[in-house]
Amino acid sequence: MRLGGPVFESWGDPDGWTAALGRLGYSAAYCPIDASAGDDVIRAYAAAAEKAGVVIAEVGAWSNPLSPDGETRRAALAQCQKQLALADRIGARCCVNISGSRGSKWDGPHPDDLTEETFDLIVEATRSIIDAVKPTRAFYTLETMPWMYPDSPDSYLRLISAIDRSQFGVHLDPVNLVCSPKRYFNNAALLRECFSKLGPHIRSCHAKDIVLADRFMVHLDEVRPGLGALDYRTYLQALGSLHPDTPLMIEHLQTAEEYALAADYIRATAREIGAQFIAPPGDNP
Repeated sequence: MRLGGPVFESWGDPDGWTAALGRLGYSAAYCPIDASAGDDVIRAYAAAAEKAGVVIAEVGAWSNPLSPDGETRRAALAQCQKQLALADRIGARCCVNISGSRGSKWDGPHPDDLTEETFDLIVEATRSIIDAVKPTRAFYTLETMPWMYPDSPDSYLRLISAIDRSQFGVHLDPVNLVCSPKRYFNNAALLRECFSKLGPHIRSCHAKDIVLADRFMVHLDEVRPGLGALDYRTYLQALGSLHPDTPLMIEHLQTAEEYALAADYIRATAREIGAQFIAPPGDNP
């Protein structure tokens, strides 16, 4: 398995980017460019990653393909297609988005988001994205979410079956699935279920943590890995059973120092269970 996260320092060229990853101890990376980059730039970053032994984990396509506003929806579908094409050209493991919301907030809850009608709209939108691009290497994936599909391992399996495209895969963010006290206190079982049912399809994973507040009503807050209740021993054991290039990407922290603390915790937990991450460029500690 591979560990990755954002790079805060500036770099001058693709080799500078991989050197910065090495200094952070990362052997996986978020895509450093978007679809507006020219062919020469895309090729240069792909070559640098391959030379350094870095896996580009994911290309983000963050937008709302289910927006009730037609112009917004069309722009989102075009964005997803462009970013998936970039992922395929640069050699990323996946292009990732959420499925989208029927409401005005692209990533917010709406009463219609967990209906069968919306499930069918997700299938239609995802097929249209994949069919327009016809990727041969990268997979289009939907990040697991608390209030929109896919909101469980079983709903993800339903989507895989209904979408029926070989280049549709899984992006696992287990913290996003911890949306109730039951899942919070039994998150180890949830993790095992995710990997048991979705393991062969997983292309990239996110690393964060979660805390249930001791106040009325239910309040769940995202926190830095190591400060919450997510069972990272179970998470890393399961992750280690997948293809060795499977990335675990730290996200949603504010500073380089916070990312370093998160990475230290994840690496220490991996050592406790006898697991290890693929060495970064330059074999830095």
